[in-house]
Amino acid sequence: MFGFGDMIATLKKSPKTIVFTEGSDSRILEASSRLLASNFLKPILLGNPEEIKNAAEDAGYNINGATIIDPENYDRFDEMVELFCELRKSKGVTPEEANFGTMLVKMGVADALLGGATYSTADTVRPALQLIKTKPGNSVVSSCFILVRPSATGENEVLAMADCAINIKPTEDELVEIAGETAECAKIFGVDPKVAFLSYSTFGSGKGEDVDKMRNAAAKAREKFPNLPIEGEVQFDAAVSPRVAKTKCPGSEVAGHANTFIFPDINAGNIGYKIAQRLGNFEAYGPILLGLNASVNDLSRGCNAIEVYSMAIITAALACNND
Repeated sequence: MFGFGDMIATLKKSPKTIVFTEGSDSRILEASSRLLASNFLKPILLGNPEEIKNAAEDAGYNINGATIIDPENYDRFDEMVELFCELRKSKGVTPEEANFGTMLVKMGVADALLGGATYSTADTVRPALQLIKTKPGNSVVSSCFILVRPSATGENEVLAMADCAINIKPTEDELVEIAGETAECAKIFGVDPKVAFLSYSTFGSGKGEDVDKMRNAAAKAREKFPNLPIEGEVQFDAAVSPRVAKTKCPGSEVAGHANTFIFPDINAGNIGYKIAQRLGNFEAYGPILLGLNASVNDLSRGCNAIEVYSMAIITAALACNND
């Protein structure tokens, strides 16, 4: 598993609380037990206290020290409802657990939220959009995956890929925003971001609206982030292979050495990261949600306890980055 030493060191200096919306789930309980033993991140478990304690005891997990909040008997419920109604103003609602957990973050009871072990990504993202909202200056919530693979030198090879889970067909301006957020996320993982806007074309070798979109987005991103190495539009081989880059885009400081990849749409992004994961033997962490006013992340319904533990650390580290 990828080392989280720097993130844990940060959290030990600035401990956070994280709310798990599915408090009685065995994977959540195992991860919470491990977090509590390490003492750098305090879990808040949502659900019936008796059910949660019995589930932990039956499975042999020690959750002493965790805060358990019962949504049906919460002493600040009236305050929460009042704030919720003010925020939503009779608009549509989402699953109760996700709303309740998101409201705990909004009220400052928790620093971060991790959910989705038993419900869809949309049911985690929707209340975050409705209640937490995007950061000032941001127009979209996006996502990235961090791909990690041990290298021959003994160090991990770490890549960032976006947007692979949220925005179906982002515009030029949305791609610029996604690139900036992804680069900042990559830094948390020790990556010195070199950003490639990917296409089926390199420097005009192909034609089409999608090529124009990636070329224009790269140009806008360079203007907005002058200190961030950015190249585009480039094909993937030119982005990662120094030999190919020498031929297709000589003189580029990014081509051949890119480690942060911006895809033209969700089809390419989702397929791309899964190819890296399954055929390239990378571990994939994510989707990591970017652009929100607070740190909220989603779990895969097929996740295991190790993945919950890892995503909890990532989510809390992002909360530190928002301080």
